[in-house]
Amino acid sequence: MALMDLGIVIVNYNTRDLLRRCLETVFANRGATFRVCVVDNNSQDGSAEMVAETFPQVMLIRNRQNVGYPAANNQGLRRLGFAAGAWSEAPRFGLLLNPDTELPPDAFARMLAFAETHPRAGVIGPKLVRPSGDLDLACRRTFPSPEVSFYRITGLSKLFPRHRRFGQYNLTYLDPDQTAEVDAVVGAFMLVRREAMREVGLLDDSFFMYGEDLDWAFRIKAAGWNVYYNPEVTVLHVKRAASRQNPKSRIEFWRAMEIFYRKHYAAQTPRWLHYMILCAVRAQTRWMALRVKAGF
Repeated sequence: MALMDLGIVIVNYNTRDLLRRCLETVFANRGATFRVCVVDNNSQDGSAEMVAETFPQVMLIRNRQNVGYPAANNQGLRRLGFAAGAWSEAPRFGLLLNPDTELPPDAFARMLAFAETHPRAGVIGPKLVRPSGDLDLACRRTFPSPEVSFYRITGLSKLFPRHRRFGQYNLTYLDPDQTAEVDAVVGAFMLVRREAMREVGLLDDSFFMYGEDLDWAFRIKAAGWNVYYNPEVTVLHVKRAASRQNPKSRIEFWRAMEIFYRKHYAAQTPRWLHYMILCAVRAQTRWMALRVKAGF
């Protein structure tokens, strides 16, 4: 029996209308076989009820609390078969998809065709555009090493976006229509090969939101797989539809940066620089916490 092409996980938090449109575009896709699992993180806007009523073919997991983005994605991936004891029947690829995306009808077929011609591609992401038509810069990235993060925090990446050194954070020196091997793509549309997933494991749920996609790509690349940005497929991304409803998301961004740094860079960073980095990240975290508490 042929394996399913895709196991798609959509984690939702209070984005009912966007989720409906996303699912409409998912099921309008042709040229690929797939199953969809929506994991609802205790939405209060009727999202889960909408899915159950309008899309009965979707696997639906209803969480009683917001468990975070990576933990919820892992729930969906396991339900779809990406788990110990079930790998032989799991789909060929897992796809993390945000509910605030809209897909062209050939998105899956074209991404799978790209994967077939790049057998060492462990992760593939498309070109993401905002409703304004601007590129979502997060769709192709370099890992936030201390050096790359310094260029970002100091504003050098914005001052010199076309510079190959200063523009590394979002690879702004590359043509948006140029296929490229990159460090990471964003979890809004992240296609992951089953074999790569089996080798490195699922997402790290010590993250709550932000950073987990970077961490997954880092581990997959470290295992010898490649990560590609494929602009032959363009996907609309509203962006931050769920996170803007949660003021603590700004705190979680900096907490995620500390987790990522400790996992992947702290051990080889000189002690003096290590403490400077931790002080800077924690200062930002506290500053954001104060702003959230004050209602800004």
